[in-house]
Amino acid sequence: MEIREVMTASVVTADPETSVQEVAALMRERNVGSVVLVRDGVPTAIVTDRDLALGVLADARSPTDHVANYASSPLVTGDAGMDVAEAAELMISHGIRRLPIADGGKLTGILTLDDLAARTGDAELPEQLAGQITRAALPDFYFHNRGG
Repeated sequence: MEIREVMTASVVTADPETSVQEVAALMRERNVGSVVLVRDGVPTAIVTDRDLALGVLADARSPTDHVANYASSPLVTGDAGMDVAEAAELMISHGIRRLPIADGGKLTGILTLDDLAARTGDAELPEQLAGQITRAALPDFYFHNRGG
């Protein structure tokens, strides 16, 4: 199964110079947990609700700061023609839960764990991926010497 069959085509985007307050309001309005930052149609970074909570609110930063200051970049993207298994491996290897999809450098969609759960028919796949992604993102937490 190709990514284009399971991805969400309508991606919520913003310019990198948009304020964090505007992006947070956009997330609330569109009921999403992430926004892809795009310049001239090209995805450059991604910001999540967690990025805003930990990077802006927890540090009492200005709500007028540019959202790009709190976004993850360089951006890892997939290709719409990739197989879902390839995309899953890419997400695991980079420890990410959301994979923006580009075609010819232009943003065409996004693949999330929710997309995989809802559209592949494999209810266990997202749960397995979530565990693997978390382990990839936090290897010291899972694989540290526990003493003794």
